[in-house]
Amino acid sequence: MDTLLEAPSMAKRPCVCANDPVLRHSHCCLNPRVSQSDQMEGLLEAFLELSDSSGPSLHLSFEKLLDSRACDSDQNLLIDRALRLGSALLEAGKRSARKRASIHNSLTWALPPDLTIKVFSMLDTQSLCYTAATCSMFHKCAMDPLCYANIDLTTVVPKVNNAVVSTMIQRAGKVLQSLRLGIVPGPTLSPGSSQPLVYTIRNSVDAAGFSWNDKRSRQGKESSILSRSCLTALSGDSGAAGALLKRLHLYNIERMDNTALCAALSACPSLLDLEIVGLHVELRQTLMSVSTNCHLIERLFFESSKTGRDDSLKSPTCVDLVNNCPHLTSLALRGFKLHDYKVRILVKGFHKLKYVDFSTSYSITGTFLRNLGSSTGGNLLEVLLLRDCMHLKEVEVAKFLSAIIAGDFRLLRLLDISNREGLASEGDWYYRCYNSSMIPIKQVSEERPDICLLAEFPSEGSDASLSSQLSSHSSDSSVSMSSSESSYNSDQGSGNEDGRETGYVIYEESSDEVDILAV
Repeated sequence: MDTLLEAPSMAKRPCVCANDPVLRHSHCCLNPRVSQSDQMEGLLEAFLELSDSSGPSLHLSFEKLLDSRACDSDQNLLIDRALRLGSALLEAGKRSARKRASIHNSLTWALPPDLTIKVFSMLDTQSLCYTAATCSMFHKCAMDPLCYANIDLTTVVPKVNNAVVSTMIQRAGKVLQSLRLGIVPGPTLSPGSSQPLVYTIRNSVDAAGFSWNDKRSRQGKESSILSRSCLTALSGDSGAAGALLKRLHLYNIERMDNTALCAALSACPSLLDLEIVGLHVELRQTLMSVSTNCHLIERLFFESSKTGRDDSLKSPTCVDLVNNCPHLTSLALRGFKLHDYKVRILVKGFHKLKYVDFSTSYSITGTFLRNLGSSTGGNLLEVLLLRDCMHLKEVEVAKFLSAIIAGDFRLLRLLDISNREGLASEGDWYYRCYNSSMIPIKQVSEERPDICLLAEFPSEGSDASLSSQLSSHSSDSSVSMSSSESSYNSDQGSGNEDGRETGYVIYEESSDEVDILAV
């Protein structure tokens, strides 16, 4: 026994399972002291040690395993379990790859998170969404509310629904500054452009070849249409999202109505810039909501979806808007049925007004321009757009240009009086005319070279019926100019009363409007 104890120790045999993952896994399973986590790691290691060419043998082994199950239900359960485990392993691999890529990006990305968020906040909304899908690090930075301060979801074809808008607004939260929604028919136009932005998605074919007349394609597009509830998120959480909103632009949202729009405006007390194009909302109700809720507004752009048919504006609404929104510097009401005395209330009432656009409006004759250049409310005008106003009179345009030559409207830099059908005559607006000898366009260009004057009319004498009447009309108009020159700089006759004198009714004056004018 002592000899055995004193004998030199014999070398241990190497463990066979040390280099064989399958045997090592079997050893782990037989050893009760090995944890379940270690067993799972051993199993995964053994499975991943299989070569890529072992696919056929793996298939055969799985088929033998299925054959060992006598019942069909057991075989189905085994197949379902194999699919679930395979999906879980695939997802684990993808998650680990994203984690490693995120760690790599965080080590190689030169900017710290705060600067990365600053850069991402300068991206447009679509680019920001693409960036968020790049990696986990970018996704985390792109989810910061500052990245969604300026949301632009305008598209050329319907692609955005209410859920997308709500998600974006919720991500922005209290830092939301700007929101643009809807369908814009083309690139953003310059501020001085009078090209209409109204766009009807019905009866049209978009760039993707989608037709609203095709019922089958329409069913797939209904989920990409904005409805009246697309702005509900602005008033959610006690109006937190809309509290600091400065800019709201809405384009051609056909399902929007006055109730939904007014509810959204009531949640935006800090609004400075409101642009509405092609919405089926009433002018009077919209202006009343702006007057009640948006006292800080500086720019209002409103283009009607029903050119010449919205006659809802009343004088009290104009007065309330002037009194409650004194900071307005830019006003555009395009395509509405406006009357001179209402327009005059607006133009003279806003003492900071610099930009005015009444293009494509009906019932404006031009009498509201009288005595604006030398009075408070019109002397600051820099841009005046009256393109394609159906009832704009030639004689009023001539008087206005004469006032410019005389020294009024010193700050005016852009004037557009173009009309593709010609200007209305003094006696009958159905009679279209343009006489270069009556309208001193050349003299304005010489006396005021600082003004960009756009005066595009049909060529003189292009219509025989017009040319036969131009001579008599010119002589009558010249007498009319000389006789009315002294009254041009007077506030009297600033409405549409000359329309009643010539025998055609332009508007019906209600009793409340008469009272407002009298005041």
